[in-house]
Amino acid sequence: MPRDLASRSAAILERRLQGLKPRVAVILGSGLGGIAEGIDSQIVVPYRALPGFPPTGVEGHRGRLVAGTLGGVDVIALSGRAHAYEALPSDAYRVPVRTMRRLGVEILVLTNAAGSLRRAVGPGRIMLVRDHINLLGMNPLWGANDASYGPRFPDMKDAYDPELRRQLRRAARRARIALADGVYLAYPGPSFETAAEIRAFKRLGAGAVGMSTVPEAIVARHCGLRVAGLSVITNLAEGTGATAPSHEETLAVAGRASRQMARLLTEFLRTLPAPR
Repeated sequence: MPRDLASRSAAILERRLQGLKPRVAVILGSGLGGIAEGIDSQIVVPYRALPGFPPTGVEGHRGRLVAGTLGGVDVIALSGRAHAYEALPSDAYRVPVRTMRRLGVEILVLTNAAGSLRRAVGPGRIMLVRDHINLLGMNPLWGANDASYGPRFPDMKDAYDPELRRQLRRAARRARIALADGVYLAYPGPSFETAAEIRAFKRLGAGAVGMSTVPEAIVARHCGLRVAGLSVITNLAEGTGATAPSHEETLAVAGRASRQMARLLTEFLRTLPAPR
């Protein structure tokens, strides 16, 4: 049996997927697990069956993988992810993404729940991630580099694929969804940000703030996956709105917005061009 955890997980999934060849993988953010319910011909695999996949102790993350077809495309949806505040080893970020790469996935769509730094982009809106700022205080590629996946010093130019962003904008117009656009800033948590921090983040050019996504984007780009990012805005950040943010609010708003996100993803996949 291969020693690399991603190779071991990929081997298990290849047996369970019954010939399915996923081209796109979607990591589902807090409260967005319901999107997986729209996948046809579902094959469900719990994370506990996959070596190196993270334990999921955060409400709104179910800890399972759902494979099947969405919008006519073979896909995998991952409901559950590692967060910096859980203090998990780097493999918790690396193994799920690298497993997707070993399965032949070409595109990774990262979704998340985030707080908006702009009053004009309020709760319930979807923001297309143009770029990110990493303030997590960590990088998932720390430690020895595995050259079989990528170089020691990967380039993060166009971390969020420009062509995928254009395709998502077109899909949003067809689905009549008002898609916002901005830079996502990753904050370690688990405490929410202070008003002073939010003011600083605005000066850095951030449009939304959350506690995920960036590590997976880094790992994905390191191993050659094309990446797209979508944030569901669940609240106005501290000092921007009238009420303080809470995880309960995050889950409630994300749950309501999940249907809109599912429409956007289905339309995006339905019109995805053939492989290059």
